[in-house]
Amino acid sequence: MTLSLGIDTGGTYTDAVIHDETRGVIAKAKALTTRHDLSIGLGEAMDAVLAASDVAPSDIGLVSISTTLATNALVEGQGGRIGLVMIGFSESDLDRAGLRDALRGDPVIFIAGGHNAHGRETAQFDKGALEHALAETQSQVSAYAVAGYFAVRNPEHEIAARDIIRDATQLPVTTSHELSAKLDGPRRALTTVLNARLISMIDRLIEAAENRMVKGGISAPLMVVRGDGSLVAAGFARARPIETILSGPAASLVGAQHLVQAENAIVSDIGGTTTDIAILDNGRPRIDPQGATVGGFRTMVDAVAMRTFGLGGDSEVAIDDGALKPQIRLGPRRLLPLSLLAHLHGPEVLQNLERQARATIPVRNEGRFALKAGVPDRLAAGLSRSEADLFSRLKDTPQPLDRLLAATAELATLNRLAARGLALIAGFTPSDAQHVLGRFTHWDRDAALLGAKLFARKKDGYGNPLAPDAETISARVVDRLVRLSAERVLETAICEDGLDGAALAASALAQRALDRETGIARFSLALDRPVIALGAGAGAYYPRAGELLATQAIVPEHAEVANAVGAVVGQVRISVTAEIMQPVEGRFEIAGLEGAAGLAFPSMEEALAEAERRCRQNAEALAKEAGAAEAKATVSRDVETAEIEGREQFVSATVTAIAGGRPATAI
Repeated sequence: MTLSLGIDTGGTYTDAVIHDETRGVIAKAKALTTRHDLSIGLGEAMDAVLAASDVAPSDIGLVSISTTLATNALVEGQGGRIGLVMIGFSESDLDRAGLRDALRGDPVIFIAGGHNAHGRETAQFDKGALEHALAETQSQVSAYAVAGYFAVRNPEHEIAARDIIRDATQLPVTTSHELSAKLDGPRRALTTVLNARLISMIDRLIEAAENRMVKGGISAPLMVVRGDGSLVAAGFARARPIETILSGPAASLVGAQHLVQAENAIVSDIGGTTTDIAILDNGRPRIDPQGATVGGFRTMVDAVAMRTFGLGGDSEVAIDDGALKPQIRLGPRRLLPLSLLAHLHGPEVLQNLERQARATIPVRNEGRFALKAGVPDRLAAGLSRSEADLFSRLKDTPQPLDRLLAATAELATLNRLAARGLALIAGFTPSDAQHVLGRFTHWDRDAALLGAKLFARKKDGYGNPLAPDAETISARVVDRLVRLSAERVLETAICEDGLDGAALAASALAQRALDRETGIARFSLALDRPVIALGAGAGAYYPRAGELLATQAIVPEHAEVANAVGAVVGQVRISVTAEIMQPVEGRFEIAGLEGAAGLAFPSMEEALAEAERRCRQNAEALAKEAGAAEAKATVSRDVETAEIEGREQFVSATVTAIAGGRPATAI
């Protein structure tokens, strides 16, 4: 009997399951995710599931974790400050692929160097300029990203820069050629920037898991779920944290298929921060050939074709300011629910809410609190004077914003600190609304009730309160989340059909169909497959969302821990790709593989044979490094030719090796 421990660290909860290959899930447990110290929540979840199962820690043969932390960070615009080294690029390249937006003002270092499409050096690498720039920036950043012009064809300048940065700064470094073999330098640079920004976050998660395993007497291998649903060893994931974006959602897809055994379905996983929606076709998740899109950024990370929306149980509840009849807005930012804040921090939260509720004239920012996020101080590098001043006034305990903020302008400063992951903001959320309505009972209902009362007395454009009481506004918030959930499922389905899902789902015709409006012309819609709803809140929202969509909504047993199930039933899968080019007649070169730059062959077949050998060798070695018990690669080739003047001419060729298998276990 092989027992595995699956863990999913979400924005609100950390889930754990004990899984047996023949019996399935034999125990499950939840604990609050403790962002200030992830090991606490991990440890509580691990201890609880082991106690529920009567399994000895020494009997665990494999531990695997999935996480939504990286996805949530990108959706919410969080992450450490980084330095980007651009080799052979120009300032104008920052305006492509959303790179400038992703940088958010972080320092960029432009260095001479780079290669052409055939991997030949176009300019000498300026080592001195890099060393000078590092001396000026290393105290301002927590990591570096390096992107070289045509580095996928020849990575030598990226490798040189990486070694210099490591020696000079001892900070983490990400190079673009290690993350993707695809062309499009600015988008590869974007992916590298996001990877560098996430390193400290994933590193803390893995370190927390390893520490708790040692403390708990578990000596099994530790695996991490990647964005395509495959598993890799913890050390492998540490160097490539960007590959864990959509890790939690990918694990949920694997878990959904395992729990329901459905061949075709729409899988929607609602968490505290996000809703992640994807398609199952013939029992397998669709893979996005263009790379994962998260937080509005199109990366080069192989991942399930997942659409991630900033919509969850802990979404920020707001209204359209200035509208006569304002619509309730949810997300994309996550807030710490008031009910949870009071549950964690006690009566002082309630006292401040009661003080605000007693005021006959609403105070500015009522019902909102802030506290330190508990991340290491080194991640606060590069703060402006106003940001540093406000950060110094934050405490580990919550403070009401009406007393914390000295001026209106400081609200924008606080929002920037929250975007950096340095501050947590608490306020009224759908989870609070469910507590008010008596449907959730696990946190502090009194705090939720006060928060709802404060929100209900906000004024519409006519000067009237939004709602007469806490129950009414809470029901409207829950209804809004149900409606938005249905709309996001519909949008995803339309997008997967190759149409503009956002526009069509919001169209008057789609809205009339969802509203069941009558008229001479009547509109209805339906989906061709059921919706599998996952997450702790799935049962509270998706049966009604399914009714709106005229389709079956399945909430399976263990839906609340499906990510943790998916974390332990997956496999290691590694792919390595190389390109064959013919820069001049009769000379075939291999590109895209470290150590193969400059290799040339007189025939296509010889070049293909050598590329296949090297790809197979690299894939099998990487699969073993990634934790596979045994790794045997399969190799495929794709040769592109064109007929020119009656002769078939070679254009290019791609060789791909895929290796993997079940992860090695300790037992």
